[in-house]
Amino acid sequence: MIRSPLMTVMTDAVMKASRSLKRDFGEVENLQVLAKGPGDFVSKADHKAEEILRASLEKARPGYGFVMEESGVVQGTDESNRWHIDPLDGTHNFLRGVPHWNISVALERDNQFVAGVIYDAAKDELFIAEKGKGAYVNNRRMRVSGRREPSEMLVGMGVPHIGKGGHPLFLRELGAVMTRFSNVRRMGCAALDIAYVAAGRFDAYWERELNTWDFAAGAVMIREAGGTFGTLDGKQPTMARDIICGNEIGEQALRAALKTV
Repeated sequence: MIRSPLMTVMTDAVMKASRSLKRDFGEVENLQVLAKGPGDFVSKADHKAEEILRASLEKARPGYGFVMEESGVVQGTDESNRWHIDPLDGTHNFLRGVPHWNISVALERDNQFVAGVIYDAAKDELFIAEKGKGAYVNNRRMRVSGRREPSEMLVGMGVPHIGKGGHPLFLRELGAVMTRFSNVRRMGCAALDIAYVAAGRFDAYWERELNTWDFAAGAVMIREAGGTFGTLDGKQPTMARDIICGNEIGEQALRAALKTV
């Protein structure tokens, strides 16, 4: 595991927020849920977890800025550092009692993602990474998969929900991928799916129209686990929306398949 002061701050904040979410997950039928848009929901659990994360991180690192799913961007007095926070990634799963959701926190320093924590509270799996210090799941070092043949690879993906658009493009991309790779998976939880790539469970992953809080922590994990993390929109990761990652061969093969569309 990584014993740095930064990682201690991040994991402590995530664990505090997880206790609240675990209680709420046990009573999902009683949660107050609001619709942000077609197919896009938020619950009081999201807001409560975000408040806990922000308070804990502000206390430990005063002056750092924030990029948050529910509360937006908060400028800090320290212009070099800001947190990217998703208090509850996989909201649809959470609200339906599906145990595949997570809390994600990443640190951006001087326009680079340098540390990330993703906690799967339902399964008690803690994924962590810090630049130059490796990537771990619980006490085990993470490495991307060693598979070299696309026909043997499992690819993760995200499907645009109703109201988000992009369905015709996605269907064309899916068709191109399915003819080249062993199989595909849609788990409904981008940050955790990217962590699965770092852990070697998926061989590659792509998704369009994400926000930085969805992939910032995972981007650090992929690179520290020996994989490649890139974008499909040509933007630098701190400003990207369309991302792709995997072991080197898997990411290249996936990118090549998507280019045929």
